[in-house]
Amino acid sequence: MARAIFETTTTDFLLKALNWSKRFETVCLFQSNGFQNQYSKVGSLLAVGAKEEFSANVGSAFADLEKFKSRFPNQWIPGFLSYDLKNEIEDLSTEHPNPLEFPDAYFFVPEILIELLENQVIIHSESPDTVFEAIQLADNLDISYLFSGKIKPRMDKSRYFEAFESIKDHIKKGDIYEANLCQEFYGENADVSSPEALYLNLNKLSPTPFSSFIKVRDKYIISASPERFLAKRGNKLISQPIKGTAARGKNKEEDQQLKDNLATNPKEIAENVMIVDLVRNDLTRSAIPGTVEVTEKLGIYTFEHVHQMISTVSCQMDPSLKDTEVIKNTFPAGSMTGAPKISAMKLCDRYENSRRGIYSGAIGYFSSDGDFDFNVVIRTILYNHSKQYLSFHTGSAITIDAHAAHEFAECYTKASAILKALEQKL
Repeated sequence: MARAIFETTTTDFLLKALNWSKRFETVCLFQSNGFQNQYSKVGSLLAVGAKEEFSANVGSAFADLEKFKSRFPNQWIPGFLSYDLKNEIEDLSTEHPNPLEFPDAYFFVPEILIELLENQVIIHSESPDTVFEAIQLADNLDISYLFSGKIKPRMDKSRYFEAFESIKDHIKKGDIYEANLCQEFYGENADVSSPEALYLNLNKLSPTPFSSFIKVRDKYIISASPERFLAKRGNKLISQPIKGTAARGKNKEEDQQLKDNLATNPKEIAENVMIVDLVRNDLTRSAIPGTVEVTEKLGIYTFEHVHQMISTVSCQMDPSLKDTEVIKNTFPAGSMTGAPKISAMKLCDRYENSRRGIYSGAIGYFSSDGDFDFNVVIRTILYNHSKQYLSFHTGSAITIDAHAAHEFAECYTKASAILKALEQKL
């Protein structure tokens, strides 16, 4: 592909580009919203059109993805992995229905790749000038949209409490130490007049480091994820599990108090430490021996609607392994399962009453220089336009010290930005 740099106003250009992209069946947008650290690579990246596609369901998805990826060295390949791929990795199954009908894995080689920088864009395509001119001629995306439908919880309060107590009993028996119990919120006969505009509004309401928008024909992913699942930078692997959540305060003093309480809360600290140990164990399967380390422990980070406790675990990657093997060795994210991982996943399947699908999976990219970066799919709307089915999940960790009312409320706190974007109240 050719490459060209153009001077432009980035915000207006993105609105034009999203409107122009509607003519394509495949679109992917990543935005970091200014959250940058030493591992950051992408600020704002738009991939449009599919020269080649990979789509698979549970079976041999990881091996087949590696074959697909190996055909396109030195190219960007964005896509997603469903949580249900756990059933390919371990002896697990999922009996819940799949109304969204997303594939379990999807990746594509873009026809056009656009890097949006401050006051300039870099376009990679067969004809960058033609692409730039076409976008410049497009109208700005209309950022207004309508959502019709009624969002309902799949699990009411009494049913959630029953599931909570059942998992708590397993913890008391020693079957597990922690489980991430999730619940679905869904709308049938749902219609979103402009998924692109809904994404922009959610991103405005809840800007996060791993925000993404994916369109694959009639299926849309609208994500405001704050969590990195796994990144590769050179020969280094980085995972940044989130465990520990507190709501934002009504004023500066209350907000600081809630933040301080999170930092010293024994239950939240225990959650994080358990998952850090799980991630360390997962990474040892892909690491040069002796290189796994916790480089940040129990960091407190503030987002628009919540404070989060985030730790960072890293290692030097075993050079004999393929990228897809490394991802498979750590998938799905331990922050969304519990510990021990396999036992927790089995119990979550038993007591949750919906299929997670893409939720708890990963969205990200393999980059042209051999790196990769994937988020954890949380705070995310999944929408099948043809089926008129819209869904999102929230979850929270159950430990021996957890209280059902607090964890139930945390699920609704995590849902607040999405409900606001859909202008729904529960």
